[in-house]
Amino acid sequence: MDFELTDEQRGIVDSTRSLLATKFPVETARNLIDTAHGFDPELWRRGTELGWPALGVAEDDGGLGQQTVELALVAAELGRGLGCVPFLPVVVAADALGRSDHAHRSALLPAICAGTVIATWAFAEFGRPWSAAGITTRAQRRPDGFTLTGSKVSVQDADSAQVLIVDAALDTGPARFVVPADAPGIRIERQQTLDVTRSYCDVRFDQVRLDASSLIADGDQAQCAITRSLLLATALTCAEMVGIGERLLAMTTEYVKDRVQFGRPVGSFQAVKHKCANMRIWSQASTAATYYAAMALDAAHPQADRAVSIAKAYVSDAVNRIAGEALQLHGGIGFTWEHDLHLYLRRARVDAMLSGDATHHRELLCQSIEAGLTTATASA
Repeated sequence: MDFELTDEQRGIVDSTRSLLATKFPVETARNLIDTAHGFDPELWRRGTELGWPALGVAEDDGGLGQQTVELALVAAELGRGLGCVPFLPVVVAADALGRSDHAHRSALLPAICAGTVIATWAFAEFGRPWSAAGITTRAQRRPDGFTLTGSKVSVQDADSAQVLIVDAALDTGPARFVVPADAPGIRIERQQTLDVTRSYCDVRFDQVRLDASSLIADGDQAQCAITRSLLLATALTCAEMVGIGERLLAMTTEYVKDRVQFGRPVGSFQAVKHKCANMRIWSQASTAATYYAAMALDAAHPQADRAVSIAKAYVSDAVNRIAGEALQLHGGIGFTWEHDLHLYLRRARVDAMLSGDATHHRELLCQSIEAGLTTATASA
């Protein structure tokens, strides 16, 4: 695997980092707390000009035709800069549409790329596993379409979206639908979450009537599509945590160089050096695991699911350890509301739980390895 960035990839990183650092510092994220806006619309407009929502969309559909690695580079920079935009849900929804033959694909994808339509993915359900087996939202057939009933949780930026990609259980198995966010019978309520800089919503479907063209896929096709979205969302969540970890490390090393105790910078003490070294090791290992997972997805590697689960299991734990050490090394100031540290810590904690926590992905790895051993034994 070649982890060196190409010139084009370096351009994506530099332009994104420059935009966030110069025009949208962390203070803009702080200003969004307790406001009606779920994200920063001006940052999203500027990001759209840079091509964020169009990155993973095929050129034939009006996009830039890039892959998961390029999406991960942007996600990492948004984590580093604490960007408050619907990047992850939009690109996952666009990927789902781009890999379908949905009737409205030709109209929706160019609008998503242009930033005039925000789409999000409604998948997770309360108390249910992060897999297709956990779907309990029901879709029932009607002569002229479908009726959708159930609820979804932690749907990012649903209160700002015009389109929802909704996964439900149909008589033929899992199914995926394109649903207008303002359809009669849909109720969207923002949740109060640990991450105060981003909007997560409960979405309830009360006998929502959909026409036949709303169906994207069902049966085995829907199962494959859901699996793809799960892997993509997980890899990009890992990438955001990579950016958070890098920023926490940078903030901490800068602080311990400046903080003086007993007549010398605290960063000169051996114990502090060891903690910073550990943070760097965890950060670098997280980067390697995440970009390997992204490359495995792009290469359609047969064990890409294992690579993604390895990344999520490791990075979820690592970013929490990095955040804990950063908090300790900042001392009393790290506990204050005025310091930016807690904003990163909050998002790190939430990201570690999204897309399945470390325990969930370790269980997936065990099941995958067990299934592989069983197959190998049976064929021997």
